[in-house]
Amino acid sequence: MLCATSRLLAARTATALPAQPRGRGPGARCRRRELHFPGHPELDLDDFLTGRLARPSVPVGRRAILRRGRMPPAVGGGPARSELRPRRGRCGPQTARVVGPDETAKPAARSRKRPGWGSRHFEAAGRWALLALVTLLSFATRFHRLDEPPHVCWDETHFGKMGSYYINRTFFFDVHPPLGKFCAFLGSLLVPFAYLIVLELSNSLPAALLTAALLTFDTGCLTLSQYILLDPILMFFIMAAMLSMVKHNSCANRPFSAPWWFWLSLTGINLAGALGVKFVGLFIILQVGWNTISDLWHLFGDLSLSVVTVGKHLTARILCLIVLPLTLYTATYAVHFMVLNKSGPGDGFFSSAFQARLSGNNLHNASIPEHLAYGSVITVKNLRMAIGYLHSHRHLYPEGIGARQQQVTTYLHKDYNNLWIIKKHNTNADPLDPSLPVEFVRHGDIIRLEHKETSRNLHSHYHEAPLTRKHYQVTGYGINGTGDSNDFWRIEVVNRKFGNRIKVLRSRIRLIHLVTGCVLGSSGKVLPKWGWEQLEVTCTPYLKETLNSIWNVEDHINPKLPNISLDVLQPSFPEVLLESHMVMIRGNNGLKPKDNEFTSKPWHWPVNYQGLRFSGINDTDFRVYLLGNPVVWWLNLLSIALYLLLGSIIAVAVQRGAHLPAEVEGLSQVLLRGGGQLLLGWILHYFPFFLMGRILYFHHYFPAMLFSSMLTGILWDTLLRLWAWSLASSSLARGLYVVGNLSLLLGTAYSFYLFHPLAYGMVGPLAQDPRSPMAGLRWLESWDF
Repeated sequence: MLCATSRLLAARTATALPAQPRGRGPGARCRRRELHFPGHPELDLDDFLTGRLARPSVPVGRRAILRRGRMPPAVGGGPARSELRPRRGRCGPQTARVVGPDETAKPAARSRKRPGWGSRHFEAAGRWALLALVTLLSFATRFHRLDEPPHVCWDETHFGKMGSYYINRTFFFDVHPPLGKFCAFLGSLLVPFAYLIVLELSNSLPAALLTAALLTFDTGCLTLSQYILLDPILMFFIMAAMLSMVKHNSCANRPFSAPWWFWLSLTGINLAGALGVKFVGLFIILQVGWNTISDLWHLFGDLSLSVVTVGKHLTARILCLIVLPLTLYTATYAVHFMVLNKSGPGDGFFSSAFQARLSGNNLHNASIPEHLAYGSVITVKNLRMAIGYLHSHRHLYPEGIGARQQQVTTYLHKDYNNLWIIKKHNTNADPLDPSLPVEFVRHGDIIRLEHKETSRNLHSHYHEAPLTRKHYQVTGYGINGTGDSNDFWRIEVVNRKFGNRIKVLRSRIRLIHLVTGCVLGSSGKVLPKWGWEQLEVTCTPYLKETLNSIWNVEDHINPKLPNISLDVLQPSFPEVLLESHMVMIRGNNGLKPKDNEFTSKPWHWPVNYQGLRFSGINDTDFRVYLLGNPVVWWLNLLSIALYLLLGSIIAVAVQRGAHLPAEVEGLSQVLLRGGGQLLLGWILHYFPFFLMGRILYFHHYFPAMLFSSMLTGILWDTLLRLWAWSLASSSLARGLYVVGNLSLLLGTAYSFYLFHPLAYGMVGPLAQDPRSPMAGLRWLESWDF
């Protein structure tokens, strides 16, 4: 390895000196030998390692011009192999195109046939056989003991229930887009996808096979793939988009051919799928977008292309990577809303107009009084997304939290405790008395809101709110509607004149506390368990109009008033789509951990610092523990560090004009270009989590882990080839190369054998107990399996 590195650093100097006679001294250890077979041309060592014969070597000084999106071969043949152009309409691997003045030289050498054992047909058959083996092994490990445990685990509680909601067409709310609920388990396909991606980027079967082994024998990926979760579906679309992108890049030499259009369109379809499962699918969109911009920039700089041709390239990418994904993404929502047309537990997260379109909701095809009147029973809903209804219950604020009076909160679901009676501030007469005339509530009136279930009035005072500093506490106060002057509120309609009537659902109102001058609102903060984890209601002294302090009247019951139909309030599809996204984004930001659930920080994830309990806590429970295979994860972490070091050395050497041997140059380009794409994928799928304010879990790292595993496969294959190339003995080089690959494969498989109970389940003493068979495998104190 050190010998190969020294050759890299000394390459430029060596090319500047005259050739010296070669001897058999110690320096010969760093000299690469060519292998000779009777009746055949010289066999290059790289070709020998992969079973391919080399074509005649390229004259010294000839330059390899790398086209955008095409990779040099990782193994065999050097640049000469890539002189063969693909047939019309076909896409080859991402190899380099070599041009030069002697491009048409040596036709006889080019027409020489290869032996049958090294033919392209044999090589293709071998690749397909290995792909079938990899796929079979992936499915076998994922479907083994799939029926255990027999109970629901972790987030299956939510996603399994969502399936029944779709069957019953009952509307529900989830913080993720809807596509993931339509899909079955796709985690088993991650391994063959990774195999094909690495094979396309490196043209190396050992690198692809090592990558497949890393993912097949990772206990974390295995665990995620065996449960009803969104993560394997998300990772499926991410890997499918990545595979489609690199396949399209390999078709760069045949633009606008059928395969070129196919892979470009499939990339757009997979981007829509990734974003349709989780919003973090945006990260693979960024990667494909960067690849597309870079590709278009190189095309724009190609003076052999006309402006019309460049325009066609731009139009094709706009259609396939923007219009097509947006259309499919929107279509998933159209199907989602068409299927879920019945009222359900998710109604309260959305606006009154949204709820009017749900069959079974009290606003659907409803007829209610149009104008608000005294004596009406109403619900008051906050206009900010996912805040909910003004709510109260018989529980009091605890000691030390303002005045010990009845709690007032906002609640997202329909409930009898959301009902209030609107009354005049200066009388206790029953407005529903048939002998009294109907009196409408008008803009600027002083009112009192009495909670229907507890008969306490909406009340505020100068005590500080539970969570928000400099805001006042809001409580329920009084007995049977009798309280004090702190129960009085002035009702105002936004952008209306005094004296105007207040319309149900349509009027945007504010409630101003008469004594303190503050405005009733909701901070959106979640109260502790004493507040039933509902949202805080405060009275803010800041009078600026925000959605937190603007409400509308939704339900309205008054037997003395005529009703009108609410059909005119149903929103259009674009309005529904926009509102659903706003609610999902807010819901994501408001997620809180469940009991006995471990959250984590992004820096924990690459080091496999702490796992996640899927099932069971005690030694008598059937325990499933989400934890990555430590050998795989720590090898990935080491590979990222080595890649940054080695890639920097090569990049500096190339930038300084160092002439690299053809074999080293090919491997370097694979490492920099193919590995660079994978490193970018890891960065895009990992570092944005440091900027997120929402709750984070260990499983959020797994898309990034896929990219780090593929980078590991390319890096170690490159290092082993450089090591073999630096050795003097070809037989020793081939032996060490094979041994190195087998060591990585067997080491990964053996580590899976040790840690597989974490994924398939275990019963017995915890790992902290010396009697546990897993006690010796608790390598970090933070692992609590």
